[in-house]
Amino acid sequence: MIRDRGRIKWTSMMLPEHVKMLRDWVGEDGYEKKRILDEQQFEEMNAVMGEAMEEGKEVSIAYYDRNRYQLLIGKIHYYNESLQRLHVIDHFQHPHYIQLANIADVRLM
Repeated sequence: MIRDRGRIKWTSMMLPEHVKMLRDWVGEDGYEKKRILDEQQFEEMNAVMGEAMEEGKEVSIAYYDRNRYQLLIGKIHYYNESLQRLHVIDHFQHPHYIQLANIADVRLM
């Protein structure tokens, strides 16, 4: 088995700008594309959010933020219609504001 220095061998021959560009490229490689939802999925999510707000149930919300999908578990406090976003309180009583356009999935816990 050949044991060489791997990546260390090549970094000495690269300009710092190239190293930075390669690191940025590796970071961007993990980005996820935003999915487009159809009307039926919107209706199902709307029904789940309405039930959760009326009965004070916890929900898990998958939403798109900073080129990745995030998961939030908490109770929907209210819906701000003018700003088109949900106000969600998590287990630690921290508020989160999620734009409706960024929500991918909502499920009851």
